[in-house]
Amino acid sequence: MSSKPSNPKDLIGTDKLPLSLVPFTSIAYQSLGHLEGNLKYGLVNWREAGVRTSIYIDACLRHIAKFTNGEWEDAETKVPHLGSALACLGIIVDAYESGKLVDDRPKPAPVSALIDKLSANVRHLRTLHADKNPVHYTIAGPVQKETAPSRKA
Repeated sequence: MSSKPSNPKDLIGTDKLPLSLVPFTSIAYQSLGHLEGNLKYGLVNWREAGVRTSIYIDACLRHIAKFTNGEWEDAETKVPHLGSALACLGIIVDAYESGKLVDDRPKPAPVSALIDKLSANVRHLRTLHADKNPVHYTIAGPVQKETAPSRKA
């Protein structure tokens, strides 16, 4: 590896937010979701009126459900569902940072602790069924997965 004399900007730049890590493909999809909203409702309308968290979480989950079920894009708008989901999340973040988010989420349950606790159950199930080699039915067709070596807890 070659070395070069240090530029002061290099030292300062390494502590800055690395925006280039976000794939431009994701930005392109998200921009289509935002364009649809812009044309229907107006540019950054949520910064004026505010938004309820639950409305955008529900919309995001609907788009993810449609994508998960095999639908790549909305049949009418041709906007990829993942682009719309990213736009929903972007609006929540922007509304939060703009002080326009109405946080109407339900009172929290101990979900983080439950997820961590249930990881032990996942490990147990993987060990219990390590000798199985079921067929998984995917959009691409049946897939026979090779039996993976069991993981130690």
